[in-house]
Amino acid sequence: MTPSAPTVHLFGLNFQTLPFDAAVRAIAAAAQRRERGLVITPNVDHIVTVQQRPEVRQIYRGARFLFADGMPLIWASRLIRGKALPGRVTGADLLPALCAQAEAMGLSVAFVGGMPGIAARAAEVMRARHPALRVVAVHCPPFGFEADAAQTQEIIELCRATRPDLLFFGVGAPKQEIWSHAHLDQLDVGMVLCIGAALDFAAGTLQRAPQWMQRSGLEWLWRMAQDPRRLIRRYLLRDTAFVAIALREIVGGLFTRAPRTP
Repeated sequence: MTPSAPTVHLFGLNFQTLPFDAAVRAIAAAAQRRERGLVITPNVDHIVTVQQRPEVRQIYRGARFLFADGMPLIWASRLIRGKALPGRVTGADLLPALCAQAEAMGLSVAFVGGMPGIAARAAEVMRARHPALRVVAVHCPPFGFEADAAQTQEIIELCRATRPDLLFFGVGAPKQEIWSHAHLDQLDVGMVLCIGAALDFAAGTLQRAPQWMQRSGLEWLWRMAQDPRRLIRRYLLRDTAFVAIALREIVGGLFTRAPRTP
């Protein structure tokens, strides 16, 4: 295993400081070497979760690659001297970029997750864009699969039979991270990308926010408008806890800044 990129410690986690294109290359190179590990891209909701659930925080700390998804995380990092992150690295962006990289490098990919038909549709879209892309497996686990030994074993056997270099695993956080961590040693895979709704974006069943909303930190508002029943409570109630978390981090950083040179 090659050394990881430099990291900064924020919110109790160590984030890699690679910009997006370098992150894509680093993940693909690790997959080509058949390194086995998790790729996790925490957003505001994930940060709230890791503050509340120490067992999830430990999983995130053990990720092979940990990148920040969410402009509030980037903004908070820039308010602490020496801890600025270069920019967002999102699962929704990583999936298509890594499929292009996989085609160029001859890597194999698998799509697991989403509602029925979503993973298959995402694979079709990626194959249409990248005709030489090697899609070796597509699977939609049923709801509650993580508590079903037979369904869990089916995913394990699928990965052992197809040996994907890149496994795009999108069943929602923190379920995807917990399941991947628990079964990683049983999977014959390279990098496991915990990508949330990225399969829906790739399949075209969800639309990304306009670029100006992504840059201004308003992508959450776009997503909430698309799925208000599920996301209003998350964004407007639960995730407000991030404000206090971020303020603690920023204020704490004021007392740990390196002294200025005269």
